[in-house]
Amino acid sequence: MFTKPIPGRITAAAEGEVVVLLIGMRINHFRGVHHWLPVLLAMPRMLRELGGDGSRGLLGHTLLIGSPRTYYVVQYWESKEKLYAYAAAPDMFHRKAWAMINRKEKKSRQHVGLWHEAYVVPEGGYESIYADMPAYGLAAATGVLPVENRGRRAADRFAHRSPAKSGEAG
Repeated sequence: MFTKPIPGRITAAAEGEVVVLLIGMRINHFRGVHHWLPVLLAMPRMLRELGGDGSRGLLGHTLLIGSPRTYYVVQYWESKEKLYAYAAAPDMFHRKAWAMINRKEKKSRQHVGLWHEAYVVPEGGYESIYADMPAYGLAAATGVLPVENRGRRAADRFAHRSPAKSGEAG
């Protein structure tokens, strides 16, 4: 099943700060399948868990393959606090998966590598454009707008500021 492209140029409807988590793994030794396969299978389980509970803060994600050895996910979060809360929640699968990895770390270290990078991007520090594409990446996570709503040029989209919320000083 394929998502239809949206004709023309669109941009992400993100407002305010954007939290982006890049998280992935690298298979260092293909023969150590019993070390890396549980790691590979853990991420889809965590994404299903998060997708079932919108209050946890995951707005959207994109699964990517960097090479035959490298797999990663780009995740978009409501806030770094919600990201931290999920990572530390004792009732969520992330804690169980991380405990399993730490128990097996000495044996698995040679077979599978793990990494993540987290970014808190303030408004004005991101912009996007998608031409004849379905909603993707940040736009899939936050919604889409016609590019004219934020500006046809990248500089205009970077300059966009969300309207002040009621009660905020402006």
